[in-house]
Amino acid sequence: MNYIKFVDVTNRDGVQTSRLGLAKLQKTIINLMLNEMGINQSEFGFPTTQHEINYLNGNLELVERGVINKTVLSGWMRAIKGDVVESFKNVPKLKYINLSQSTSPQMINGKYQGKKTPKDVLASTLEAINEAINQNAKVIGVNAEDASRSDLDYLIEYAKECKKYGATRFRYCDTLGFDDPKTAYDRIYLLAKETQMDIELHFHNDLGMATGCSVMGAKAAIDAGVDAWINTAINGMGERAGNADLVSCILAIKKSSGFKDKYQIDPQIDISKAWKLAKYTSYAFGVPIPVNQVAMGANAFAHESGIHADGALKDRRNYELYDYEELGRGEPEVIETGRMITVGEYGGIRGFRNVFDGLELEFHDENEARNILELCRYANVHTQKPLVDSELRFIYFYPNIAAKIMTVNPYYFPSGALKERMERLEHIAGSKII
Repeated sequence: MNYIKFVDVTNRDGVQTSRLGLAKLQKTIINLMLNEMGINQSEFGFPTTQHEINYLNGNLELVERGVINKTVLSGWMRAIKGDVVESFKNVPKLKYINLSQSTSPQMINGKYQGKKTPKDVLASTLEAINEAINQNAKVIGVNAEDASRSDLDYLIEYAKECKKYGATRFRYCDTLGFDDPKTAYDRIYLLAKETQMDIELHFHNDLGMATGCSVMGAKAAIDAGVDAWINTAINGMGERAGNADLVSCILAIKKSSGFKDKYQIDPQIDISKAWKLAKYTSYAFGVPIPVNQVAMGANAFAHESGIHADGALKDRRNYELYDYEELGRGEPEVIETGRMITVGEYGGIRGFRNVFDGLELEFHDENEARNILELCRYANVHTQKPLVDSELRFIYFYPNIAAKIMTVNPYYFPSGALKERMERLEHIAGSKII
């Protein structure tokens, strides 16, 4: 049986949302929650990006320790040999990668300004695959940016050649949200049938069809006899209008008339963890969940009109397609309205101990307590938000990894004109800054 699986891209694509972002501690907590939910893969970052290195290596340590044991962590890079070399130099334990290359005439002409041809694009990708194999990559995916505006015959040729060289998956990227569900099905079915590669479905929501295209693309891949890997982001985060929403896609496959009991998602996925994940991600990004968000919004199970309320009270199936309990919703939430002690960058040892007592976590000596307190102070500087229980628990149980992921080493090696300017400024007082 072929399965529909999920690659969550919140920590790679979601964090590219303009004016928003996540601290490395928050990205780590999301990886832990994705693992708890049984999501198959998290594209957790950019191995060529300097400020990601400690975070990426720290999270792979969590994999080695068996803390992250259901979710595979994969890195994204350009399909250029130099990027592959640098990625494995920065993150030696990386095993799962995705190599990205623009494939549409618009992108090849518009981005490369006539300096590259479709043949050059393919040659660069094949060279990158070779290097990834030399670096002992376990799974290599190839990413066709702007696939929806690419020539389908070229995509098939591109994928087949990449498969010959050792790529195992092909990612169809609807980078601009251009496809509709019918077109997505037709193109992806032919692509999967011709190549017999597992297909990743990466759809953006510029026209509001990301979820529809994702599930129809997955249907096409399964119908063609290969596994489907839907790319999602938690709460639909992502560039411009966002990516396909994780929970929406899972529910569409589990509950909709055309998919229910006909197409299977990986059985390790536990949708009862969805509420916790969506709430934390909303808090970390600082973006409220829309009131009408699928399954997660405040109104997803709210009934007001007389006919609806009466019908729901008589039999919930009259107006509810699925139960809120399935999603991990329904438990009462305690909101403090009186005295509250929080852990922050200027917190002291007494208030800190009070908070950890509430979490039923004890310290065995003063040294342990003060070390964890100092890490929590750094974490508050790092996130610029009050720390929540999951973050505090992570710091308590994995202080060495917490310290690593919160450490960023800026790339700063001045030479040439910058070095000359810095040397001049040392002798100039009162330079205008503001």
